[in-house]
Amino acid sequence: AGVAIFSWNPFGFFMPDATAMAIACTLLIVVAVFVAVVWREQATDEREAAHLATAGRASFLVGVAVVTTGVTVQSFVHAVDPWLVGAHVAMVITKIGARLWQELRH
Repeated sequence: AGVAIFSWNPFGFFMPDATAMAIACTLLIVVAVFVAVVWREQATDEREAAHLATAGRASFLVGVAVVTTGVTVQSFVHAVDPWLVGAHVAMVITKIGARLWQELRH
């Protein structure tokens, strides 16, 4: 959460120099690699598997809702950020791809 607040700077309290931004970027990359590679959620029984699936579904829906809201708000001011559109497309394609892969695998 601290990295997100530092990167976002919602109230413009500080204007970090290049070194601070490099440190924040490096920390963000390290956290992203840790989450992607090291942090594995493995269910031990069916109930826990259902909880993990529900949590994944909820986080996907919230992510899509936030990105869609961002695109909608930005479209009202005619300045849609291509990163938001790309994130939205990537989330949907990944969801469809994972679903197809699971159906073909099982």
